[in-house]
Amino acid sequence: MIQKSGLGFASIETTLELWASSLREVKQRMRPLFAQERTAMNAGLFLDGLLGGEPRKTGWMRAEAAGDPGPWRQQALLGRDRWEADALRDLVREYVLEHLADDDAVLVVDETGFLKQGKGSCGVARQYTGSAGKITNCQIGVFLSYVSRHGHAFIDRALYLPKAGTEDRVRLKATSVPEEVGFATKPQLAARMIAQVIAAKAPFRWVAGDTVYGVGEIEMDLRRAGKGYVLGVDSAHVFRSWEKPRCIAGTAKKIAEALEPSDWIRLSAGAGTKGSRLYDWCYLELADLEAEEYTLDPRHADPAQHCRRRSCLLHHLVPGRNFDRHPGQGGRLPVGDRGQLRDRQERVRP
Repeated sequence: MIQKSGLGFASIETTLELWASSLREVKQRMRPLFAQERTAMNAGLFLDGLLGGEPRKTGWMRAEAAGDPGPWRQQALLGRDRWEADALRDLVREYVLEHLADDDAVLVVDETGFLKQGKGSCGVARQYTGSAGKITNCQIGVFLSYVSRHGHAFIDRALYLPKAGTEDRVRLKATSVPEEVGFATKPQLAARMIAQVIAAKAPFRWVAGDTVYGVGEIEMDLRRAGKGYVLGVDSAHVFRSWEKPRCIAGTAKKIAEALEPSDWIRLSAGAGTKGSRLYDWCYLELADLEAEEYTLDPRHADPAQHCRRRSCLLHHLVPGRNFDRHPGQGGRLPVGDRGQLRDRQERVRP
C-alpha cells in the first residue's frame, strides 16, 4: 500500500518507520528532564500508552499496554518521581514551534472540564463545565493552543483552582499544591500563559478566546505587546470610540440594535457538523489604528495601539476568504448554529 506524506508518496512501512523514528527522537529530547533512567523509561512507556488505541487511558490499561504487572510504575511517574512539568512544557513548545512556527499564527485559549466522582482530586469542585453543559463535580483546565497554516497543537495548560478550594490550605497540602499558589481567575491563568509565549519570542499575530477571556487584563496585555486579538464579550460589555467620525458608546447590545442592516456582513467560519458555520460581523473603529503610543486614558489623542486591520482580520478568521456578503436584506441576518449564546446574548465583535 502507498501512503501520501509531506515528502511525496511512501509505502505504509516507510511511513510507520518515520513515525517510529520521530517518536524515538521525542523520547530522547525528554530524557534530560529525568534524573534516573528508570523514570525516563516509564515516561516513554506512558507516552506510548497515551498514543495507543485503547478508548480509555486508565492506569491499569496503560500498564497492560506497557507489559507491566500493575499501574504502580506509571503512578510513580505521575505522583512520586521528581521532574519539572513546566520544563516539559517548554520542551513541547519548542518542538511545536520547530514544526508549526509562522508569523501569522494564532494563539487560542479555552477551558475544558474533566468529570470526577470524588472530592480528593486537586481542584475538583461543583462548577460549570461545557463538557457536560451544566454544573457538576469536575476539574477545569485552561489550555493554550498554537494554530498556524502548518497545523495546530497544545503548548500550555493550567489547572483552575476554585476560590473556595484555595482557602482550604489543609486540602491544598494534601493534593501537593505549592504554598505560593493561590487563587487565580481563568483570564489570569490565560494571561500568564500568553506572557510566557511572548517571553519565549514565539512568532504569532493573534490571540482568540471566548467571552470568558474577553474582558480584563488579556486585552490590555495584548495591546501593550502589539498583538491582535479576537475576544468574545457578552451583550452588556461597554464600548466607546475616541475621536472617530462615527461615535460609538454603549453596551454591545444597544450598539448592535442601533446599527443599520448594511453595516453587517455574514462570514463563514468553515463547514461544521450542521453545515456552514455562519456569523454576522460588523467592523467598527474604536481607536486610532495607526497610533504609535499606547495609553489607557481615553482623554489622550491616541488612546490605543492596535495592530488590527480589517482585511487582515477577515483573512485570519475566514481561511481562504471563503465567505458570502449579504448586507442590507431587511434587518440583521440570523447567526448560524455556532452563533447562539447562552441567555440569548447577541454576538458582537467590533
